[in-house]
Amino acid sequence: MNYKDPTDGEGHTYSLRVFYEDTDAAGIVYYANYLKYLERARTEMLRAVGITHSNLLAEYNIVFVVRRCVSEYRKPARLDDLLLVHTHIVSIRGASVDLTQDVICGEDILVESELRLACITSDEAPTRIPGKLRETINILQDRN
Repeated sequence: MNYKDPTDGEGHTYSLRVFYEDTDAAGIVYYANYLKYLERARTEMLRAVGITHSNLLAEYNIVFVVRRCVSEYRKPARLDDLLLVHTHIVSIRGASVDLTQDVICGEDILVESELRLACITSDEAPTRIPGKLRETINILQDRN
């Protein structure tokens, strides 16, 4: 499956290089490492609009946690590959955010993921996304 270049203004793109520590004995990226790549990409997407995880906790007493993640592994990434993680916010709900994330190498989609992030308080109680924060996250959705 070929990937459409995200420079058309859709979503957020994060780039990274595959290091030796990311690979298994066969020289390909170990599947669980893709989850780390997705997390880094979401963190940088939020940072792009001025949201940090430490500020979420300090200002709102909330964190976002992965409630659901479904991934389709299509092709392996290998040592020294340059990868792009493209994140697209699908919807913002009362206490959750639905998004898709693709890991791309060149023109190929390597991994396709669908996620739901839940908003919870520091004592792990589900809570609605605060209004001001919702407005900022809407900026990211509007970029999609």
